[in-house]
Amino acid sequence: MPVLNLRSDLAEADTLPEQMAVIGRRARAAGRRMALASAQTKDQALRLIAERLRANADEILRENARDVAAARQAGQSAALIDRLALDAGRLAGIAESVEKVGALADPVGRQLAAIERPNGLLIERIAVPLGVIGVIFESRPNVTADAGALCLKAGNAAILRAGSDSHRSALAIAKAMSEGLAEAGLPADAIQLVPTRDRAAVGLMLGGLEGCIDVIVPRGGRGLVERVQAEARVPVFAHLDGVNHVYVAAAADLDMALAVLLNSKMRRTSVCGAAETLLVDRACAGTHLAPLVRTLLDVGCAVRGDAETQAVDPRVTPVAEDDWHTEYLDAIIAVRVVDGIEAAIEHIETYGSHHTDAIITGDRAEATRFLAEVDSAIVTHNASTQFADGGEFGFGAEIGIATGRMHARGPVGVEQLTTFKYRVHGSGQIRP
Repeated sequence: MPVLNLRSDLAEADTLPEQMAVIGRRARAAGRRMALASAQTKDQALRLIAERLRANADEILRENARDVAAARQAGQSAALIDRLALDAGRLAGIAESVEKVGALADPVGRQLAAIERPNGLLIERIAVPLGVIGVIFESRPNVTADAGALCLKAGNAAILRAGSDSHRSALAIAKAMSEGLAEAGLPADAIQLVPTRDRAAVGLMLGGLEGCIDVIVPRGGRGLVERVQAEARVPVFAHLDGVNHVYVAAAADLDMALAVLLNSKMRRTSVCGAAETLLVDRACAGTHLAPLVRTLLDVGCAVRGDAETQAVDPRVTPVAEDDWHTEYLDAIIAVRVVDGIEAAIEHIETYGSHHTDAIITGDRAEATRFLAEVDSAIVTHNASTQFADGGEFGFGAEIGIATGRMHARGPVGVEQLTTFKYRVHGSGQIRP
């Protein structure tokens, strides 16, 4: 089984499980050192990584060109090739993003709580790194740097597994990152890219590499996320779908509703924060439904609607039951008229994916109820669903959006890549 750029201990491993076990052990050892690194050292490493990305630009772009050529030869879609391709401008943006992560406040060592007990014990809850984070991604080579930088900032080690389409690009980027780490005096093994395209490596990572991986983060399409969620033996930070809703309530300002809806749906139709369903309160449908639907149609968005929605414009096609469950990631939206906020919340609970949902209303009490009752990772009032992004939250960047209930939810930034431990300070106390 061919594996590229092996070092001696990997070269001595005869099988893929043995090779992956070596990668896991190296990551675990590097993670222990990263957990003790000072904020200044981590920030210096990220600055040096950005410098190495710029210095190695010719090599990275050359390897990326090979990936792009192979993708074209394989007949991959134009959309995939666009996600895959790097140029000087995109690479400069990747380096700048790494520097921005370095400029964030250090999430490690924060005192999250302090409790003084009657017996004199002082108990602190302190933020600490998660440990080793496995990131499995598909065609975007920038994820190598983005995910790696976030893991490093939070004092973790990362094992990255790129899709076969971006394998050469990711290897070149990971090499630059390891060089920057070493130059800063930190372990180069804190960033390791799985050096084989063999899909069996994914299964081994999902098994946890003999206890060496603490968390898995998938970045890719539904097929990848479904597999990770089904097979992972370690915690997963992920979302399966972004079936996001915009609910235009009776007290919604029409101009605001038009602006927020258009941005939520059409700013970028392919992102996980794009709106896929529009719900309109029957109490304002007489004034709001037609302009909302016609505006969508006029900008090139296909509308699939219920009977009332079809009645406002002949271009509306009938909606099917499956449409309410669908993440289109395209210029298509499903539309329904609902009987007030109760019905809107029920629809979202029935068909939504707990990602991002919005209410447009001037009624604060109604907004408060929506924000409290809609069980999604992100809920907005009078704001676009496309703010579902770590950068927009002030996190600098994100490793992904999580919709689960454990630990991290919403944009996963550097703070979410930490956990905590308790430090108990005493003066000889014993328990009676």
